[in-house]
Amino acid sequence: MKPEPAPTPALERKSALTRALLYAFAVLCLVLGLIGVIVPGMPTTVFILMAAWAAARSSPRLHAWLLNHRLFGPLLHNWANGRTVSRRAKWSATVTMAVCAVIVSFTAHRAWLAALAIGCMACVLAWLWSRPLPPT
Repeated sequence: MKPEPAPTPALERKSALTRALLYAFAVLCLVLGLIGVIVPGMPTTVFILMAAWAAARSSPRLHAWLLNHRLFGPLLHNWANGRTVSRRAKWSATVTMAVCAVIVSFTAHRAWLAALAIGCMACVLAWLWSRPLPPT
């Protein structure tokens, strides 16, 4: 078993309650991100980024696990090194949101709800595609 990393000075300044709340938030975001891997229309990237942010402030062990994870590690490293997003992640999000937009347009009870959901997805996609690609 690996030894747990030493707490950082910023981590030591936080109260036990603050660290516990941040840890609970990190775990919640991680669970929501994992659900997003399976459920179309549910974002994964944003929840994993929030989980890493909260874990960095509450649990060095969880943060290290996220950074070394097979799926989430590259995403987090790209984000930490220049706020970049891979082309594959952009296309994956685009296809998933397009499928979700079709489903929403046929199943929404009100047209304005469908328009609102599709508009939000379009804004997220515009932001996502504006992010630079990681260096090759």
